[in-house]
Amino acid sequence: MAEWAPATTGGGVDGKERARRALDAAGLPADALTDCRPLGGGTYNTVEELRLADGSRYVLKIPPPRTAPGLAHERDLLIGEARFCRAAASVGVPAPGAVGPETAPPNGHLLLTYCPGISAWGDLDRAERARLRRELGGHVARLHTVNGPGFGYPSGALGPLAADWRTAFTTMYDALLADARRFHAWLPRPVDDIARTAGTAYDTLEEVAVPRLIHFDLWDGNILVDRTAQEARIGGLIDGERMFWGDPLADFVSLALLGDIRDDADFLAGYREAGGEVEFTPAARRRLGLYRSYLYLIMLIEVVPRTAGDDHVTWVREAVSPQLEAALDELTEGHF
Repeated sequence: MAEWAPATTGGGVDGKERARRALDAAGLPADALTDCRPLGGGTYNTVEELRLADGSRYVLKIPPPRTAPGLAHERDLLIGEARFCRAAASVGVPAPGAVGPETAPPNGHLLLTYCPGISAWGDLDRAERARLRRELGGHVARLHTVNGPGFGYPSGALGPLAADWRTAFTTMYDALLADARRFHAWLPRPVDDIARTAGTAYDTLEEVAVPRLIHFDLWDGNILVDRTAQEARIGGLIDGERMFWGDPLADFVSLALLGDIRDDADFLAGYREAGGEVEFTPAARRRLGLYRSYLYLIMLIEVVPRTAGDDHVTWVREAVSPQLEAALDELTEGHF
């Protein structure tokens, strides 16, 4: 979801009834609902803003039908988002609050509190951006202090959590390449070549001993900037539905989408000031190459089940495929 901003059409009668049921299930007054409207930017779940008579605002996320086409790991994503929201709250990181039962039911809705702000990074001056990137670094470092019960996606979409990161990540990578074959997705290299290249770096995954909370979708659109106070601040880290338990380095890919996190001195300073540990050793750089290739493969493959328009498909191929090629080259040639 690019940002929590109203879409152009309003919610219908069916949408309001669904919203009332969600409020009632969370122990909130369903009859206090005054407005229900879709929020723009979502590409997988349906997202709606709910407004109540007392002025409070909530976000309702509804998954697509179970029969809808999608990538293998995308089943029951809202289970992961509920985990992310509660974990973020436990370490004081601004994020939506999960409202209602402790666990989201499989293929069920998720009701969240509304985070202030919009995706406004393009409107920031240089000093503001530097300060907010430093603030963001601290938030991400705190996220990475949250330990998981095992490695992998908490939804169980790819099987139970693994005891080690190599098992979990290779399962994730293999499932994604199987998606590429299943959807006949265009990729700049044959799938088998990509699999062989990635395999050359799998030994580096054995350095990761503790499963940490990874958001994995922290591009600018999912980092809200709140300007309601005198000084802009981070209003919330949203769309945690793609979270998994794994290596903190994996979060650095979307945080520098189509770029290199090592160029973001402000973020890294904030990350380290808050206790985050990162050293770009040769093994760490190879792992980062693996995670970059994983995200860029997702971006190239998902356009098929999403039935993306021609313009978006063209942009993805032109912008993302060179990044995928570079990440794969780093794994075998040592070009860091």
